[in-house]
Amino acid sequence: MKIALVHEFLNQLGGAERVLQNFLAIWPEATVHCLIYDQHKTGGIFEAYKKRLSFVNTLPLAHSHHRWLLPFMPLGIEAFNLEEFDLIISDSSSFAKGVRTKNQLHICYCHTPTRFLWTDFDSYLKAQNIPLVVKLFARPVLNLIKKWDYQAGQRPHYFIANSVNVQQRIKKFYNRDSVVIPPPVDTEVFHPEGKKENYFFVASRLEPYKKIELVVQAFNELGLPLKVAGGGTTSEKLRAMARSNIEFLGRVSDEELRRRYSEAQAFIFPAEEDAGIMVLEAQACGTPVIAYKAGGALETVVEGETGEFFEHQTAESLKAIVKKFDAKKYNSVSVRDNALRFDKKIFQQRIINFVEQKYSDFLTNWR
Repeated sequence: MKIALVHEFLNQLGGAERVLQNFLAIWPEATVHCLIYDQHKTGGIFEAYKKRLSFVNTLPLAHSHHRWLLPFMPLGIEAFNLEEFDLIISDSSSFAKGVRTKNQLHICYCHTPTRFLWTDFDSYLKAQNIPLVVKLFARPVLNLIKKWDYQAGQRPHYFIANSVNVQQRIKKFYNRDSVVIPPPVDTEVFHPEGKKENYFFVASRLEPYKKIELVVQAFNELGLPLKVAGGGTTSEKLRAMARSNIEFLGRVSDEELRRRYSEAQAFIFPAEEDAGIMVLEAQACGTPVIAYKAGGALETVVEGETGEFFEHQTAESLKAIVKKFDAKKYNSVSVRDNALRFDKKIFQQRIINFVEQKYSDFLTNWR
């Protein structure tokens, strides 16, 4: 059986790329189709696998300002010729689900319905660092892409949602049913290491929607030690506003990430994420989480046992929780046990079972 994997952008390393790595662990001979590929930004992790890149990858600005090229993304996805494959598995947070198939089974692992079209439309337009002339045309272009996105959401035969949170959105925006298979955490890589130190930790892409600014604001006022890992477009702004108790580590390896998770009093998670693999990685290292009370964190953090929630996405709300936080309250073994429920081996077996069953049904009922 020939399998095509479809992914949007291989120009960063995040939760979606960890899911793709797990798909490739199951099907190492599969061919990865993606709009844009950057070997350097993905650390060469995907270099050994078979890949087909869209024409978008060759366009000017594709590797520096790919968000400016949104009108070309649907065309790039639809241009892939998948006729030689028996099974197509897309993992999608925007365009990948829109691939065109013929007499083939298409299963979509959905990280989220396209956020900048359905839930973050206005904030996306305000946050993007794009020229005014581009912004003038952005709204009508995004409205056209939104119509395409709904149609694309009807193309997969089956949806897998990464959380109940996303399952509800798939139903709301695409009127499609789905099953939930939470994303994987590598509990072999992420495990307790060393002893606790006197600092809090946050790791994220430093982008506006990740809300790291409110963490910096809160710890500026608290004066407590905070370490920040990651890079992105808001990096300089955050460094400029941070006081001396806050240290920026830049992008870090998984080995250093494991050590920082393990040493920290708590991992701070201020964003409203669809699932949030880093929340599970921290718990796998035996470290409790302080998370904004929304999104996928509600499904992976057990309040009072593996972490705490702050009610409002503000510095004041976060400060109130941090002030009364006591790391000694949490049992690191119990915290890790919660993450073990989401181990990558469990994820992979659930994906295999789902795909094999649906492929069998497809051969019987669809062909």
